[in-house]
Amino acid sequence: MIATTSSPPPGPARVVLFVGFPGMCMLDIAGPQTVFWCASKYMEERGLPGYARHTVSVDGGMVQTLEGVGFQTEPLDAFAGVGIDTLVVPGAPDIVAAVARSAPLVDWLRARAAATRRVASVCTGAFLLAAAGLLDGKRAATHWLVCDLLRQTHPSIEVDREAIFVQQGETWTSGGVTAGIDLALAMVEQDCGREVALAVARELVVFVKRPSGHPQLSSMLRAQSTDSPLFDRLHLWIVENLAVVDFSVELLAERMQMSPRNFTRVYKEKTGQTPAKAVENFRLEAARRLLEDSDRNIDQIALQCGFGDEGRMRKTFQRHLQLSPTEYRRRLAAEPGAARGA
Repeated sequence: MIATTSSPPPGPARVVLFVGFPGMCMLDIAGPQTVFWCASKYMEERGLPGYARHTVSVDGGMVQTLEGVGFQTEPLDAFAGVGIDTLVVPGAPDIVAAVARSAPLVDWLRARAAATRRVASVCTGAFLLAAAGLLDGKRAATHWLVCDLLRQTHPSIEVDREAIFVQQGETWTSGGVTAGIDLALAMVEQDCGREVALAVARELVVFVKRPSGHPQLSSMLRAQSTDSPLFDRLHLWIVENLAVVDFSVELLAERMQMSPRNFTRVYKEKTGQTPAKAVENFRLEAARRLLEDSDRNIDQIALQCGFGDEGRMRKTFQRHLQLSPTEYRRRLAAEPGAARGA
C-alpha cells in the first residue's frame, strides 16, 4: 500500500489533486507525485509555500493500480469547496474500458475544470479529458500507440503523435508513462522557477527537461529490429561516427559482411525503413539534442552531425519538422521547462 496524501505546508500552498481510478498505471500517477513532493520540499526549505498534494477517487478508499499496488485516496466530494490549482489524470492500458466505467469521474472533471487553474493528463489519461470535452479544438499528446485511436474517437482534437507533452493554455497532456515526469517538471518550473526544477531533476536523477516537442520514440528505438538485434551494433557505430563517415549502402553492407542488395532488403524488412532514412533520422535526432542542450551555432552542429553544411541540415529539418534549426531552437527557448542543463 502507498499512502500519498500529505499535510498542506504552511501558507497558501497550491492544491494538486492526483485523480485515481481502478486499473490506472502506477507510474503515471507516482512519477508526477514524486516531482511535486520533491518540489514542495525545496520550496518549504526556502520558507515558501509548496504543494498540498492529495490522491483522490470518486468514492475514496483504496484504489488498486494495474500493477496491484493500492493507493489510499480521498473522495472527490471532500474537495467540493476547495480551490484546486492542478488536476493530474493518469492513464490505463485498457483506456476505452476505463472511460466507459468512469462516467462519474468524467462528469466531475467536466464540472471542476473551469474552476481549476490547470488540468493535466499523463499517457492515455488524455482520453478521460477528451471524454469530458476538455480537449475539443486543442492540440494534445498521448501514448504513441493510441494516437490514431484518440484521433478517430475525438476528431476535433489535433493529436500530436511526436510530442513528449503539449501545453495548450492551462490544459497539459503528455505522452507515454515517464513523459508525466517531464510534464510535472515543466509545471514546477513554470510555478517555482528554474532553480527548483533543476534541484528536483538532480535529486530524481532525470533531465531537467525534455522539450515538449521531443519525440516519444528515439531514432535508436525506431530503428531497432522488432524480432532480432541484428543491426543494433551497426546503429551504435553509426551514432558514434555521425561527424566523420559518409554512410553509403556499400559501406554499411560491408560492416555487416553482406552484399549491398541483400543488406538493403534485410534492413528494410527488419527495421521498416531504408538505411538512408535511418541515417538521416540519426543525424536529425543528434542535431535536435545539440540545439536543445548546447550553445553551439548552427554551422557547428551541422558539421558535428554529419550534414556537411547548414543548408542541408535546414532542408532536413523542414522536411521532418516544418521548422528551420533556428526556428526550432527559438521555439524551445519560448517553452515552459526550456531551461538548459540537467
